[in-house]
Amino acid sequence: MLQDGGSLNIRHGSVADTQLLLDLFDEAVAWLVERGQPDQWGERPWSSRPETLAFVDKLVGSGGLRIAELDGEPVGALVVGERPGHVPPVDLPELYVNLLLTSRRHAGKQLGARLVDVAIDEARAADRDVLRVDCWAGAPTLIAWYQRQGFTPAGTFELNGWKGQIFNMSLT
Repeated sequence: MLQDGGSLNIRHGSVADTQLLLDLFDEAVAWLVERGQPDQWGERPWSSRPETLAFVDKLVGSGGLRIAELDGEPVGALVVGERPGHVPPVDLPELYVNLLLTSRRHAGKQLGARLVDVAIDEARAADRDVLRVDCWAGAPTLIAWYQRQGFTPAGTFELNGWKGQIFNMSLT
């Protein structure tokens, strides 16, 4: 149950959720562009770009997709799994958050925090010592949000001109 009384369910996702994930990305891109932050995920809808369609197919096929539904409406997605190749490894068993995305129409309902809790639970169940995630380094409010969730900055990277901030959360 959420603070506003809505009922949140988090379920395993599948290939059937591909369009839902694209819709969430398209909504996020429009919101970011409106806020003057096109450098995070570009200016064009993800559903219209071959490279992002391939990326979403990879996420959906990874086996780590979780879908958050608020009163039956899909409102967010989490993908957990292996560390992406552009992020340096750590010397501990880890679970990586490859995607954390929530609908901006439901901002303030703590959906992202609930999805982080799911990732923590899955990491602990898999006997992982650290949960890791990265985000766009050009969004101070996003970086602060991850820190409020309990993540600690653990380095940066650059991938094709995109600057990322890496975070770790110790689970031991």
